Amino acid sequence: MNTRALRIAISAGEPAGIGPELIARAIERGAGGAQLVYVGDPSLLESASRVVRTSFKIERFDPAYYGPMPPATVYFVPQKLAQANEFGFLRLANAPYVLSVLQRIAAGCQSGEFDAMVTGPVHKGVINDAGISFSGHTEFLQQLSGGAPVVMLLATEKLKVALVTTHLALRHVAAEITPMRLNSVIRTLDRGMREQFGLSVPRIGVLGLNPHAGEGGHLGVEEIEIIEPVLRDLRTSGINLLGPWPADTAFVPQRLNEVDVILAMYHDQGLPVLKAQGFGEAVNITLGLPFIRTSVDHGTALELAGKALARPESLYAAIDYALKLAALKRPDSAHLDISQGAIAQ
Repeated sequence: MNTRALRIAISAGEPAGIGPELIARAIERGAGGAQLVYVGDPSLLESASRVVRTSFKIERFDPAYYGPMPPATVYFVPQKLAQANEFGFLRLANAPYVLSVLQRIAAGCQSGEFDAMVTGPVHKGVINDAGISFSGHTEFLQQLSGGAPVVMLLATEKLKVALVTTHLALRHVAAEITPMRLNSVIRTLDRGMREQFGLSVPRIGVLGLNPHAGEGGHLGVEEIEIIEPVLRDLRTSGINLLGPWPADTAFVPQRLNEVDVILAMYHDQGLPVLKAQGFGEAVNITLGLPFIRTSVDHGTALELAGKALARPESLYAAIDYALKLAALKRPDSAHLDISQGAIAQ
């Protein structure tokens, strides 16, 4: 069987944030022979290399070349900034650039040009201030992929948390926990854990919406009227579901030993626990897309940008996860030496 190097396309996210310098560090670290393909303006990487005091080669991406990437090298697909960048200072004019990069990478992943995408942090505020409605990577990539159901999953070495609702104001959450939505999310999560993580029967722990999972209806009826009936129906189709559990006791070791992933009803129900355990080292994974997408677990950190103070561990983990998932999907890919969460140089 002929082998080929995996291709991981990577975006810096908000140009004024820490994304470019994190990518510069990742290039220096290497990707175990895989091709790192940066989509964006090369001037960002050149500026970032000066910030973190590293050097590497930036070569134009050749879609016909499938060999391993030389050390200290990154390939690039050019996308031009609308306005010159300055780290730490947002530019409204560059908001469309950020989205054009994501569009280019998503198109390349869907065509098979890239094996996975890794995304740096974007600044939702500046994109919306520029007149573009944008609620987050997950929803944007879902739209680009035809609107298929997707699930946001954050993962550390010890914990995986998926979400029923994502970037939604808390006062709107209860209305969005519908039987149809919950059914779709659970099926997508179960399929994603089987296909991307290789689990034959994923064990999914489902949280309740209300304190104490509704306390038998005294603190809310969503568990009784919506969540429990959906879980009963889905169990008959072979999905291994536990719960609904009260969120305040679901993350104790005894509970976590029973499951492969926790499904939280809303963003701040599950993610504070995960980030308390491994902030800066967690990975955001979008399940349900027709391609692999991973991302960092943090924001743009404008106050750190351009100062060489940003920690790159979450980006390293996102690249590692993308490579592992892509290798499972592509048995013809070249062997990668990945051990203990890091790609061996």
